[in-house]
Amino acid sequence: MKIVRGPGPSEQRPATITGEAWFDPVLPGTDGTTITTVFFTPGARTFWHTHEHGQILQVLAGRGLICSDGGSPQALAVGDTVWVPAGERHWHGATTDSFLSHTAISLGVTRWADEVSDAEYTS
Repeated sequence: MKIVRGPGPSEQRPATITGEAWFDPVLPGTDGTTITTVFFTPGARTFWHTHEHGQILQVLAGRGLICSDGGSPQALAVGDTVWVPAGERHWHGATTDSFLSHTAISLGVTRWADEVSDAEYTS
């Protein structure tokens, strides 16, 4: 059993984000599971990435986008829950005119790839 008391310190992670986003650890890496609440400023988004065993996103506030490789960005709104299967290359972040806050439950190793281009973000 592991009890994590209160929120950890926020940290900015610009190396895998276009724009500005803040990461608040909920459950630091434990048995291959990481839970983090992420706040994206308008236009901010992750780089392309995959998760070894998948990812669950729960939208808490604002509006966002998510996109799987080869697809078109899909809108995200408060109350949405997303399941991203193991190994599916994707990105997610805020719309250009809204912030986005979501809780990300990442299962297994996250493998980061290249930056999402402006053309991919707005397609």
